[in-house]
Amino acid sequence: MNRRVLLLGLLASTARPAFGQSARYELENSLTERAKWRSFGNKDWITGDPIERARSGRARITTYELTHLGGNTPVARLKSLIALAEAGPKGYDAVHVGASVKPPKRPTQMSLGQILAWIKRTPGQPHAIGRYQFIPSTLRVLIARAGLSTKARFSPQVQDQLADLLLADAGLAKFQAGRMSRKRFMNNLARIWAGLPTSSGKSYYDGYAGNRATLTRAYFDARMREFFPKA
Repeated sequence: MNRRVLLLGLLASTARPAFGQSARYELENSLTERAKWRSFGNKDWITGDPIERARSGRARITTYELTHLGGNTPVARLKSLIALAEAGPKGYDAVHVGASVKPPKRPTQMSLGQILAWIKRTPGQPHAIGRYQFIPSTLRVLIARAGLSTKARFSPQVQDQLADLLLADAGLAKFQAGRMSRKRFMNNLARIWAGLPTSSGKSYYDGYAGNRATLTRAYFDARMREFFPKA
């Protein structure tokens, strides 16, 4: 065997697996890594999960939705904005449009354990679920961080509690205290939720596995200025 053939053999043996295998590898290993992480910015912890990050985007957003963001506090309104970009009208009961096998019941009527069981039973399809479109590895980490039992219901309250952890990871406290710029906080949010645009106007994951921003940067910025005028 000549040196060139040997080199090609070594390269082949160390090459990354095909997309399907790579997706499974990321899904199996991301949880182990993410369990070590404590805050957003230590590592870009959502670049894995190729299958799960794949999203065709929600249906076209209506004018009514754009002008009727609910919430009595700035943070509640921010959550409504994220839900607008990610979940659509079904809100807390939203399931990724690409999931061919849907959960047996409405997500808000299922326990966390039942949702995790559905994910395990239906490999090879997207599983983003709920108002904030949690993907499996993120959902597992958030459940552990929140100290929730798998018997807990995936209620609106629980979903909001998990979303609060992601907002904290993005730097909400620093932003509200004036120690983080609006631009940086918005970009951090866009790195967590693919439907939100970065400064470029595109999703942080634009062109990767079908991701795209569902809101314009101008609209995103206007709403953030409205919600947090003093930040």
